[in-house]
Amino acid sequence: MKKYLLLFSISVLAFSCKDKEENSSEKKEETAEVTTKQETKDDEWTVLFDGTNLDNLQLYGNDNSIENWKIEEDALVFHPPAERPKDTHYNLVTKKEYTSFVLSIDWKISEGGNSGIFWGIKDDGTYGQPYETGLEVQVLDNEKHPDAKNGTDRQAGALYDMVAPNKDVTKPIGEWNTAVITINHKTNTGSSVLNGVTVAEFPLKGKEWNSLLENSKFNGWDGFAKYKTGKIGVQDHGDIVSYRNIKIKELN
Repeated sequence: MKKYLLLFSISVLAFSCKDKEENSSEKKEETAEVTTKQETKDDEWTVLFDGTNLDNLQLYGNDNSIENWKIEEDALVFHPPAERPKDTHYNLVTKKEYTSFVLSIDWKISEGGNSGIFWGIKDDGTYGQPYETGLEVQVLDNEKHPDAKNGTDRQAGALYDMVAPNKDVTKPIGEWNTAVITINHKTNTGSSVLNGVTVAEFPLKGKEWNSLLENSKFNGWDGFAKYKTGKIGVQDHGDIVSYRNIKIKELN
């Protein structure tokens, strides 16, 4: 009898251990599945402009038809109007707002041209221009535009008027440049990568940020850099400029 009881106990223990192993294995698989899904989500890019339509974009300040921005050979090209009504601008912004993200965008500027890529834009009718609220990575002809001579923090790739690029890696006029802008409020870090080179890094808040702001033209501006969540846009600065392959990856 004792022998049978011993065998029964061993069998129960074996099944119990097996169940625990299976449950543990299932939990590991579930955890791995969740992790994989999270990693996949973090790696997902959303195309904002693929060369075929402007469905994700609109003019800053309204949702009317987009003027002066034309799709040409898969690129979004701005042609400044010959005659511009007073206080009329054609800045282009996303319909959606973003907080932390990685933005990838190709740009090509005309000779002597100037433009910019903004984020944190408040588009509710309170402000007249994206630059009143949004921070900007500069798009510029470093060779012929006078802004490049006014200080390196206005050269292409700079956090405009705040952080200078550590080197000039722009392509010759007529060639495409690729900008990758990362804004991460969780880690309090921002960066500007131009043609594969990290040319500027900056905080988004704190003592160092306050110092940058105080020493810039934006010091004292009511709405500047106040909005963690806002639209992304490209600038009408009165010059021909082209953008293509615009995509964004939101950071959780």
